[in-house]
Amino acid sequence: MQTFDRLVTVYGGSGFIGRHVVRALARRGFRIRVAVRRPDLAGHLQPLGAVGQISPVQANLRYPDSVRHAAEGAEILINCVGILYETGRQKFDSVQGRGAETVARAAADAGARMIHVSAIGADADGRALYARSKAAGEAGVLRQKPDAVILRPSVVFGPEDGLFNRFAALAQMSPVMPLIGGGETRFQPVFAGDVAEAVMAAIDGKAKAGTTYELGGPAVKSMKEIIEFVLATTGRRRPLMTLPFGLAAFQAKFLQYIPNPPLTPDQVELLKVDNVVSAGATADGRTLQGLGIHPQSVEAIVPSYLWRFRRQGQFAEQAR
Repeated sequence: MQTFDRLVTVYGGSGFIGRHVVRALARRGFRIRVAVRRPDLAGHLQPLGAVGQISPVQANLRYPDSVRHAAEGAEILINCVGILYETGRQKFDSVQGRGAETVARAAADAGARMIHVSAIGADADGRALYARSKAAGEAGVLRQKPDAVILRPSVVFGPEDGLFNRFAALAQMSPVMPLIGGGETRFQPVFAGDVAEAVMAAIDGKAKAGTTYELGGPAVKSMKEIIEFVLATTGRRRPLMTLPFGLAAFQAKFLQYIPNPPLTPDQVELLKVDNVVSAGATADGRTLQGLGIHPQSVEAIVPSYLWRFRRQGQFAEQAR
């Protein structure tokens, strides 16, 4: 019978990036404790590993005792918790700011290594609350665990993503596709599986302790190029309409109250800043390539899950 001797706790392991991390850990033979707010909703993770290899437990970053309990006996703590908008008591500061530091404190108390998944948009002086909370989380992590490895991905894509899937769904319903700010904001989309491989590289000691890595895919794309790619892949023809930032912010004031809001004022602020790997990170080798990972392209992965948005399904001819 196979035994799994090395225990890793993944906070937010049932989320989009987290489940890719859990899958990668399972393939490498780790025993995985998945710390989530609702372990009863994390049963979909267990088939990713062998019997008894993956165990969901309850933890909430707003409650330090639950975080500490989930860390007991773990060799490595990985924090993948993040939110795109605030709701109820799930606030940017409590989850991505103080919450990240709480995980790092638990790692210090347990004598465990720490890997923290942040975002390229982290900026202590940014206008967006999301950006400031991500920066506060990074600072808190390094206060508690100066040797922690921080990974900053650009926008992340994969079968469950909220980027390509959202635009494809919008194209099904809307007669036009909005280009916020003219669609000039630049991104460097990175595959969720490559982010998980960066976590594995950090576990294997390929990342320098106390260092921040920026993770981007092989190509930089503007928002306009991303939307045009989605339309071509799904076989939809929609005119593109420029939506000035001011008008987008006005609309977002109302849209933010919809469950799973399509746009919030904070997200409009984020769209005013490019989300790409910095020249400094590239020069220093603090990238996927610097970790020995060759990133997957949007063109290689995204069509494999956007086919369901085509009118005739998987075998429909794509628009040219």
